Amino acid sequence: MSDKARKLFEALDLDHDGVLTREEVIVALRTNGPSLAASGVLPYWGVQDVDASSALFDTADQNGDAVLTLDEFAAVVDRRFGWS
Repeated sequence: MSDKARKLFEALDLDHDGVLTREEVIVALRTNGPSLAASGVLPYWGVQDVDASSALFDTADQNGDAVLTLDEFAAVVDRRFGWS
């Protein structure tokens, strides 16, 4: 797991409960995405629309429990963003 994935997870975890919900990912990327990209936490091309954010969530939610753990999240973003 990359440090970048961990930092992005923490930035998206708006309620700081250690898991991400679909709504949390969508809201965080819509409201904080540009500033996360500007600070280097997220690639600029990673800032996308609601459908793309939802698809990212679905890809990462490997066990189908509607929440993402850090491990689930990192496995997808490290691969997708080339961080691993």
